[in-house]
Amino acid sequence: MGRILKSLIFDGFISLSLIDSTDIVNKAIEYHNLTELTAAALGRTLTASVFMASNLKNKTDKLSVTVSGDGVGGHIIVSADSNLNVRGYIDNPSVNLPLKANGKLDVAGCVGRGRITITRSMGLKEPYTGSSEIISGELAEDFSYYYAVSEQEPTAMALGVKVKGGKCIGAGGVVIQALPGCPEEYIVEAEKIISNFTDISTKINELKLEGIIENYFKGVKFTEKCAQYHCICSSDYIDSILISLGKDELNDIIKTQGKIEVNCQYCDKKYVYNSEDVDKLFT
Repeated sequence: MGRILKSLIFDGFISLSLIDSTDIVNKAIEYHNLTELTAAALGRTLTASVFMASNLKNKTDKLSVTVSGDGVGGHIIVSADSNLNVRGYIDNPSVNLPLKANGKLDVAGCVGRGRITITRSMGLKEPYTGSSEIISGELAEDFSYYYAVSEQEPTAMALGVKVKGGKCIGAGGVVIQALPGCPEEYIVEAEKIISNFTDISTKINELKLEGIIENYFKGVKFTEKCAQYHCICSSDYIDSILISLGKDELNDIIKTQGKIEVNCQYCDKKYVYNSEDVDKLFT
């Protein structure tokens, strides 16, 4: 299970969130057979989405995150709900790039330039949609920029994913947001704090969240919620989608293709239907 710990610091003017998304990224690696590079790109997006989902107010609220970059990884899509169930995929999960000169993964090359779009469904007639440019492709800066220009919330974010031997050994994030009326000196101090977490994935691996609190936030009281990678697809869910297409259209597909095959992009599960299965749907 993933975890997110939240607190208020600096007299309640700064919101602090700590996220361990290691298990979530490992589930994504398992489903999508990700490379280290694509695990980093999708994993950082999943981590940021856990934070965003933690701010949803109602049980039925949902959000979707679309990173539409022109990098080799293609688009990244993540969905999440207020119960902190997240799921996602990247268009090209098997791509790789040479390491950068500093020895780090070229996540910016994987993501490229384009836009980030966040859509929140909160029980209103129309969902709320916000969007901003991808300014670096490293994603932490890009999500921080999104909050600044689309939500008008000053935000600093550190995101990281560390993969070794095909397994994520550390993934997570630190998010700091200034609340309305926050004094400038608190914002300066918060920026100093976030500078300690350029290697957040290593810190998650070596210290866990408890060690990070002991070393950097001793005495701060946190509330905790669990998060998980959870796909909502099921036979009943796919059945309902197919039924909405109508029996004639389904039979036409079977005539031309021999079968109907539905592949869930979030968990890579396949659902296959023949003519008898279609008859059963409409019985």
